[in-house]
Amino acid sequence: MSTVNHLRNEIIDKLLTISNKNYLTALYQLVENSTTEEDIIQLSEEQLMMLKLSDKDIQLGKVISQNQLDKDDLKWLKEQ
Repeated sequence: MSTVNHLRNEIIDKLLTISNKNYLTALYQLVENSTTEEDIIQLSEEQLMMLKLSDKDIQLGKVISQNQLDKDDLKWLKEQ
């Protein structure tokens, strides 16, 4: 994986752990203001495969609500 893709994935992993709304809002504004419509994002083969798998899950109805996901996460955290 290229350095850019690796960095992007590392940032995404870290973002998924942040729950502070103000912090996320500030990051969102930073990213929103730094991109242009001319930017073309090249997805890696792994990212494309994950998107295809996600589409398949949606078609098969293998989805849960965000609310249920949050409850499951809390339950899992309490068990750790």
